[in-house]
Amino acid sequence: MLTQTTSRVLEPSDLDAALAVLDREPVANAFVTSRVQVAGLDPWRLGGEMWGWYEDGILTSLCYAGANLVPICAGPRAVRAFADRARRAGRRCSSIVGPSGATSDLWRLLEPQWGPAREVRRHQPLMVTDRLPAGVTPDPYVRRVRKDEMETIMPACVAMFTEEVGVSPLAGDGGLLYQARVAELVGSGRAFARFDADGKVVFKAEIGAATDRACQIQGVWVAPEYRGTGLAAPGMAAVLRYALADVAPVASLYVNDFNTAARRAYQRVGFQEVGAFMSVLF
Repeated sequence: MLTQTTSRVLEPSDLDAALAVLDREPVANAFVTSRVQVAGLDPWRLGGEMWGWYEDGILTSLCYAGANLVPICAGPRAVRAFADRARRAGRRCSSIVGPSGATSDLWRLLEPQWGPAREVRRHQPLMVTDRLPAGVTPDPYVRRVRKDEMETIMPACVAMFTEEVGVSPLAGDGGLLYQARVAELVGSGRAFARFDADGKVVFKAEIGAATDRACQIQGVWVAPEYRGTGLAAPGMAAVLRYALADVAPVASLYVNDFNTAARRAYQRVGFQEVGAFMSVLF
């Protein structure tokens, strides 16, 4: 038992305590919770370390340190401890992302050593809903992507990622990790799309993270030539129908504050702002 105020790398035996912290904010923490529920706290399976912050021997805050650095339920003292640990380890992540308050504090402490960032998105509204919209009919042509459609869906996924993040997911390892992630979502029935008469993807989205309490919709994309034609809201309503029926009682997403068209489409489908995320991209 730790009787002091300290931080350390968590071990598999800390799983229940870590899940209790994650469960305090099931919507905001859906991404990390979904990974921990599948992989536990073993760094090799989890794809990174989980750092814990203890107040008087009680685990109160976490920080996931993998491809992303994600502060979880982290107050100012925890953020300082996580920043110290991150500085000592050196930057291994491609982004810092999480609730805007803790993420902003963490970046302020890390920027002198880790900066400059490629891009900082300080306000990304976190939106949720737990019901289907009354005024938007789900697009009947949006359906689950089949496993034999990987080659068809991949160009749309790459286009969305490149447009959203500003770099191609094919850089570095030739896209092996990204292709594996898309294949995982398709294989688990959490990738959705509408195809035109020629078999081209015109709308797509995935349920990227899923727990028994909340899921997170991501990768929403409309083919450029179809934008402004009214596909987004019915498409999202269709994905939402699958999400609420098959995955979790609450669906969430976060969106760039400058993407007014997307925010309008999400609001039409009934998503409401409940907080904000922040992302620092390297």
